[in-house]
Amino acid sequence: MHADTPVDLTGKAALVTGGSRGIGAAIARRLAEQGADVALTYARSADRAAEVVRDIEGAGRRGLALRADAADADAIREAVDTAARRLGRLDVLVGNAGIGPYGPLAEVTADEVDLALAVHARAAFLTAQAAARHLGAGGRIITIGSSLAERVPYPGWTLYSMSKSALVGLTKGLARDLGPRGITAVLVQPGSTDTEMNPADAPEAAAEREFTALGRYARPEEIAAAVGYLAGPGGAYITGTTITVDGGVTA
Repeated sequence: MHADTPVDLTGKAALVTGGSRGIGAAIARRLAEQGADVALTYARSADRAAEVVRDIEGAGRRGLALRADAADADAIREAVDTAARRLGRLDVLVGNAGIGPYGPLAEVTADEVDLALAVHARAAFLTAQAAARHLGAGGRIITIGSSLAERVPYPGWTLYSMSKSALVGLTKGLARDLGPRGITAVLVQPGSTDTEMNPADAPEAAAEREFTALGRYARPEEIAAAVGYLAGPGGAYITGTTITVDGGVTA
C-alpha cells in the first residue's frame, strides 16, 4: 500500500466499468492497493484488462475482467451480477466507462448522439440500478463525469458535455433513492487528464493547460486518489454531490 493511502478497504469488493486503461485502470489499481477485490469491465482491450488484473493480484487481491460494452444494456447488467457473484459481494461501484465524441456541432449525427447517451447516461443508470440490488449499508456508487459538464471553454464538445451533464441528475436521484439504505452516490468530475484519449503531449494539450490554475494535466492516479477516499470511511457522509478534480479549470 502506498504511504499516502491510509484508506483500508480490506474485505470489500468493487466493480470499475471501463477499467482496462486510463482513469479506470488507475482506479482499479488504487482500490486494490487499499485492500479491495476488484472486478473491471472492458469493451475491446482484453490484453490491457488482463494486465490490470495481474496488478490487482500483485497487490494480493482478487481481480476479475469482464467483457461488457457499455452500449450493450444486457451486457453491463450481467457484468454487475457476475462481479457480485464471483467476488461474493459488492460494496463499491465505479461507473467510469466513457467515450470522447468531439466535432463541429453541424456534423454530429443522430447515431453519435444515441451512442454518447447510451454509454454515458444509460449505462451509468443501468449499472447503478443493477448494483443497488447487491449493495448493502455503507455501499458506494461513484460515477466519473467531466469538468466539461460544468464549463465548456471551447467549441466541439456539445454532445460530450450534454451526455456527461446527465450524471449530475443521476447522482442526486441515486442519493435520495438509496440514502435510506445507507448507500451514497457521488459524481467525480475530472479535468484534463493524461490518458490515451487525451494525452498531455498532444498538439492541443498546451491550450488545455492554459485553462487550468495549476498549469498542467492531472495524472490518472490523482483522480483515482479522490475515488479511493470516497470509497472509504471518509466518504460515508458525502452523497448527492459533485467533486471536481480539474486543477482549477472551473475556478
